[in-house]
Amino acid sequence: MKRKTLLMWLMALCLLAPSTYAEAKVALPHFVTDSMVVQQNSVWTIKGRADGPSVTARASWGGKAVTVATQAGGRFSLQLPTPKAGGPYTVSLSDGEPTVLRDVFVGEVWLCSGQSNMEMPLGGWGKVMDYEREIATASNSSVRLLQISNTMAFTPQEDVGVEMGGWRTCSPSTVEDFSAVAYFFARIMAARLGVHVGVIDCTWGGTPAEAWTSFEGVKTVPGFAEELGLLTGCGFDAARIDSAYNSRLMQWRAQALASGGKGSVRVLADGAPALSEPIATGLPVMAVPGQWEIGALPSFDGMVRLRKVVDIPDGWSGRPVTLSLGCIDDEDVTYFNGVKIAQGSGYNVRRSYVIPGGMVKGGAAVVTVCVTDYEGEGGICGDARDVAMSCGGDTVSLAGGWEYEVFADFGKLPRKPVSPSGSSFPTVLYNAMVCPIVTMPVKGVLWYQGCSNVGRAEQYSPLFRRLISDWREMRHSPDMPFYFVQLSAYLKPCLVQPESGWAALRQAQADALSLDNTAMAVTIDIGDSADIHPKNKQEVARRLSLIALKRSYGVGWVVDTAPVPVSCRYAGGGAELEFDGNIVVDGSRPQGFIVKTAAGQWVVPAVTVAGKRTLRLSADGGIEAVRYNWADYPLGNLRGETGLPVAQFAR
Repeated sequence: MKRKTLLMWLMALCLLAPSTYAEAKVALPHFVTDSMVVQQNSVWTIKGRADGPSVTARASWGGKAVTVATQAGGRFSLQLPTPKAGGPYTVSLSDGEPTVLRDVFVGEVWLCSGQSNMEMPLGGWGKVMDYEREIATASNSSVRLLQISNTMAFTPQEDVGVEMGGWRTCSPSTVEDFSAVAYFFARIMAARLGVHVGVIDCTWGGTPAEAWTSFEGVKTVPGFAEELGLLTGCGFDAARIDSAYNSRLMQWRAQALASGGKGSVRVLADGAPALSEPIATGLPVMAVPGQWEIGALPSFDGMVRLRKVVDIPDGWSGRPVTLSLGCIDDEDVTYFNGVKIAQGSGYNVRRSYVIPGGMVKGGAAVVTVCVTDYEGEGGICGDARDVAMSCGGDTVSLAGGWEYEVFADFGKLPRKPVSPSGSSFPTVLYNAMVCPIVTMPVKGVLWYQGCSNVGRAEQYSPLFRRLISDWREMRHSPDMPFYFVQLSAYLKPCLVQPESGWAALRQAQADALSLDNTAMAVTIDIGDSADIHPKNKQEVARRLSLIALKRSYGVGWVVDTAPVPVSCRYAGGGAELEFDGNIVVDGSRPQGFIVKTAAGQWVVPAVTVAGKRTLRLSADGGIEAVRYNWADYPLGNLRGETGLPVAQFAR
């Protein structure tokens, strides 16, 4: 749920215009730099600007020089065939004065995209499993990294900013804040293939699939008429779009507060409920820090007022006090003794506010935080040590129980208008981060996304398939490999949960397997009930590498999937499942199944192993339907002989 203000992303675009390309005699896009990897046996399109009437490109791998005339504004576009893997090479582009790219390798390039689980860095905010050792041992000259800057736009762009100044050789200093999945994948592939591997980190945490899809693509999927109408109605003009959105948002906020069951709640200019409204007595208590979905408010999106009574030391009187609240998901308006002191936004932004000394007196005081959560997780999050008040060298912990009161339940409303200045708005990441790098040929795409679309599985199924088609069409590559990661287990473990939103989204992901040259890495078994970002990214990358080695590089001995059911026969009130391979059970008996009885109830069946590939299920009341691993955090224990988990299914 990352968000940026309209001003921030407009400033980012201004950095790229009007001189869109990096400064040089022949000016190239920011993502064309020294130390890059170019896809072998392909055609590399190089665009840029030049002062001369023509531009000539020469590569030290041989072949003919390519010369093209410059067009209006000095623009040029040329195509350079690439050989089989090798290097290092130089590539010279000249309009009379050469610009030379050095340390260029020809090898394999993979575009790695999605939201936070693909974005999750080795170190930084991610800290994957064994991250300190992984970073320290990450020197690998055969792996090259390109990290695309987070940028948004309402129309397709030609260039985009990059982190670290462009392509970089993998090292402890360059990999720490880079996509862990992308790096681990590249490390495996470089070792297996014996060539240089370049990976492009094109990610943004908390973003939904529609933000990565084209305008024409989103138009084909129901549910986005309001956002697309905003774009077309305002002529794709940022200022007009923002103004129209703000009017819609204020109407929605008023409706949200009116829905909270509190009667007529007075709303302040900042959108929070006025604290002059009496706080009820005998309120329930939630644990802080922590996501409220895990405990007090399962699956809740809305506005909640939290209150903590604290004892201020007498020695703090008249002195400024620092109020630390960890990370608040998504927005907060914070008060001290009923007086507003600050407000903030951003689910991953640490809140640290100063209470003026004139407001501080010894004795009991009340800290009140109005938290607004629009989607996904909500609450005051982080570590217990991050939630405290401090003055000088003294600290008072605020961790523990906080009273809370729900002021608005967004689940009772139409979905909140999506902010056009945020990264969740349809098309903005496709336009700004995907379109510019279309000129770089890639072997294929690795995709890890879906959390931000949970709850909208019916919409996600056609949307995700259209996203894949969009990316292929844009690259004029209808068979481009597109391999994706299915969401891991998350939230409270559950035996019977036929209405699971996470399971429904996983099924919507699997629907994309109907498209040619797609494959899915199943990671249901390496999730974390308390962390939406499981740490074992090494195994995620390994499973993706198995898919790529088998399907893109023809390594025949690789097994990249677990067995799948090929038949489900209903007889005698029970069911018999037949798989296309041998099944291994972790434990004494198969788990993770639910069945629907003739009475319409979902229950846990008895399951027995009837053969290496056969399971039999029975339940009181008969069986009419079978599901496996159908829950937010299911407990299935079936694997193939190579250890890969059996994917969820419904029969």
